[in-house]
Amino acid sequence: MSATKREEVCSHLRYIRLELREMHQMLIKEDLLPDLNDAKEVHAQLDALLELLSEKRVKKIKTNFETFNSFGNIINN
Repeated sequence: MSATKREEVCSHLRYIRLELREMHQMLIKEDLLPDLNDAKEVHAQLDALLELLSEKRVKKIKTNFETFNSFGNIINN
């Protein structure tokens, strides 16, 4: 993983951790459920993080498939 991507992932994780900590404190101290919009925001951050981490994997899979497909075309011709 490149240094820039690693920094971006760390930034996402720090933000998510803070948000979840605040929600946890609300549950423990105030016995309140977090605001639905806050929960949706954290969920969106998790989705963004997953997408960021999955990009490299998807590119690798596509490259491998293209290589396999090219190899198959060579054999068939």
